Amino acid sequence: MIGIIDYGMGNLRSLENALDRLCAPYVISDDTAVLKDCDRLILPGVGAFADGMKNMKEKGLSQFVIHEACNAHKPLLGICLGMQMLYEESEENGRNAGLCLLQGTVKRMQGDVRIPCIGWNLLEKQQDHPVYKRLSTRPFVYYVHSYCATNCREEEVYGISRYGQNIVPGLVGKGNVLGCQFHPEKSSRDGQAILNYFLEVV
Repeated sequence: MIGIIDYGMGNLRSLENALDRLCAPYVISDDTAVLKDCDRLILPGVGAFADGMKNMKEKGLSQFVIHEACNAHKPLLGICLGMQMLYEESEENGRNAGLCLLQGTVKRMQGDVRIPCIGWNLLEKQQDHPVYKRLSTRPFVYYVHSYCATNCREEEVYGISRYGQNIVPGLVGKGNVLGCQFHPEKSSRDGQAILNYFLEVV
């Protein structure tokens, strides 16, 4: 059973549709007792970092996620804002602490480009990782974001995308933790392959 962590931010319908296509059983909940019984956790989200972390803390979900990822070694997938919250902090609307599961700081993208970034972009391989065996030769994925992770550990960045002068960590992770700045549930076959990898292997 997959536990989708509901902290009150983001439209979950597209993620539900993607999991339905994969015939993957899931539950959407903000109840840590329910989520604790799940085999894998997905942290989705759309919106502002500060609001997301505030909701997570108020619902008792931040410490739960840290415990499950670090102590129980439960597979965890962060998507979009959910991926950003895996990092140490964000500079969106002031400095706000994250879950500290990955090293780095989330900052607003720079340069003469349209922000937010909305659309398809090439995911460029940075590290050898088993997920690439499931992807096409030139995987394109769908982004909707204004901020991206910076000052990351090289070994924690599996794939990047380029947007103007910005090098965007698109696919990241460490051990049982995986993060997508893009939306795999909206990224056609390659996105589905990433979700399938998380469900089967991580």
